[in-house]
Amino acid sequence: MPRVLLVDDDLDSLEAAKEILAADGHDVITADSLAGARAQLAATVPDVLLLDLMLPDGNGLELFGELGERDLRKIVLITGHPGIKAHIKTLTGPTISYLTKPITASDLREAVRLPDAADAQDAHFGRIVGEHETMRAVYEQIERVARTDLPVLIVGETGTGKELVAEAIHRASGRTGAFLPVNCGSLSAELAASELFGHEKGSFTGAARRHVGAFERAAGGTLFLDELAEMPIGLQPHFLRAIETGKVQPVGGEREVDAKARIVAATNRDPERAIADKLLRQDLYFRLNAMSITMPPLRTRPSDIPLLVEHFLAELRGDNGPRKFSAETMQRLQAYQWPGNVRELRHVVQRALVMTQAGDELTLPEKFDSPFVSPAAPQGIEPGRSIRDVERELIEATLAHFGGDKKTTAETLGISLNTLYNRLNAYRDPDAR
Repeated sequence: MPRVLLVDDDLDSLEAAKEILAADGHDVITADSLAGARAQLAATVPDVLLLDLMLPDGNGLELFGELGERDLRKIVLITGHPGIKAHIKTLTGPTISYLTKPITASDLREAVRLPDAADAQDAHFGRIVGEHETMRAVYEQIERVARTDLPVLIVGETGTGKELVAEAIHRASGRTGAFLPVNCGSLSAELAASELFGHEKGSFTGAARRHVGAFERAAGGTLFLDELAEMPIGLQPHFLRAIETGKVQPVGGEREVDAKARIVAATNRDPERAIADKLLRQDLYFRLNAMSITMPPLRTRPSDIPLLVEHFLAELRGDNGPRKFSAETMQRLQAYQWPGNVRELRHVVQRALVMTQAGDELTLPEKFDSPFVSPAAPQGIEPGRSIRDVERELIEATLAHFGGDKKTTAETLGISLNTLYNRLNAYRDPDAR
């Protein structure tokens, strides 16, 4: 367990934090002033320093110039002012994080957790695993879009990690508000406006008190809207206005309120198809698509599968010691198509851990029973099938293989992008010939 130095002049908070961490097995030392902190640092070098910025004999930042070459693995700054990070951005680095009072026990435990070797080697932005060139392009896009306040649209199949990317954008942006995910598919048409924009007391039957909507709760932070194309179509014009103005009008309210949250949205549908099917407004799509990220499906980056497997094993195995798959089994994992993407791979690794005795090499069933696989379509050319049907099957299978990337699909099939669009439009219109 890491050795922790707690520096805080609030003696009640100091003692409570010490008890929580000591109960978890940490070696905890404390100080309630700058002078006390200096004395403790002269005697020992902790792994983690939790440092209150406002101390009775000075500012905690004074210690930074005195730490020198000491091998501190993590520094956590504690403040009662949420805006502090904006004023000391130059200190932000891989070893420095922030806690805002009041601090919960879970916040405290997460603050002192040190990444293990697997985390340090393969997790980007603390959560995302993969070194394939398509993922490196995603990391570069995250860095670029995080520096702006523009809305972002993330497109990708189910299970590719769209929410992880949204959270990475939030972390890299330096925004001090919350990261608030909302699943648009779970919003009923009747209550969606209330959930997103809030409502006033008495605005409808059952509204016994004022409800603060998601936009307002995420003010100063990031509002992540998953499954955007499932949002009720009638609500989308109001959502568009909220993005453009940074204001929302609660249901039953007479005036707008400020709700300037960064908007990140995601969908597993092809946006153009969703627009054609009247599920997504074109103006909303263009407003969000100013900055967009496409997540590659796992089947297009099999070289990342061993990295992901090691990451999930480290995450899931607990204290049961090293576990691994054989080289032959890893080849099976890399050859599989993964219709459920990274989420499905995690479930397979978890199932293997549960079903294999401790100490034994991890095994897999003879055949994957994936809940994501739809009934197989006829393969190859069969007598009686029309050329149009075979062509359609080939185009749609290739498009699905490349995660909806039309440019790559056209290049692979040896046709122009314009021809591909014409074919897809014809498939959507049965009378087109």
